Amino acid sequence: MEDPVVLKLQHGAMLSPEDKRALSDSYSKVHTVEARIDLISQGDTPEDVHVVLEGFACRYKLLPDGSRQIMAWLVPGDFCDLHVAVLGRMDHSIATLSTSKVARIPKDRVAELVKTSEQLSRALWWATLVDEAILREWLANMGRRPAHEQVAHLFCELLVRLKAVGLAQDDAMELPLTQVELADTVGLSSVHVNRVVQELRDEGLISWRGKVLKVLDVQRLKRFAGFEAGYLHLDGAA
Repeated sequence: MEDPVVLKLQHGAMLSPEDKRALSDSYSKVHTVEARIDLISQGDTPEDVHVVLEGFACRYKLLPDGSRQIMAWLVPGDFCDLHVAVLGRMDHSIATLSTSKVARIPKDRVAELVKTSEQLSRALWWATLVDEAILREWLANMGRRPAHEQVAHLFCELLVRLKAVGLAQDDAMELPLTQVELADTVGLSSVHVNRVVQELRDEGLISWRGKVLKVLDVQRLKRFAGFEAGYLHLDGAA
């Protein structure tokens, strides 16, 4: 199976075979992490950049009252903390949502990749900008879309992102979240989210059994959510 990091980054730049090898060879450690374990905590100063190779993770912040806001879903091919090479200290936490395979890249190795390859530099910069674009879309989602459209929009986005790295077959995808974690993502109560998910089922748009969510009618779900994939910028170099 091809490296999902390579599969993702080649949407942002034309990577040569040498670039792809350099990227895959940069992993100093690859380890398996159980579900719902913090990879990095707010306030940490990591020496390595983490990247998801398998599984599902998230960015989150804990509020003083103990509630949690999930601010990003991290899927195979995603960097968890590429910015620490510049900012140093983490201002949020990263946790796995399923059993995941995670690679580490030393910060100085990231700097070397950027210096030695213009295309890898462009690809890593592209990945950072896409993360920001996704966050902007999530803010618009939470601020202006009704609950059923918010959740449907997230499902559309996840399907497109997983397809980009070869991980969504027949419009079915792994979604190892509880409805509480989905509620932490959209800023709603778990009871409200349960009603929304049931509405999407009743409309014949999705099925969600165990850890697998299947989109039954992709185009209709996109229309339902008002989803346009342009903000994911997957129509570039590849």
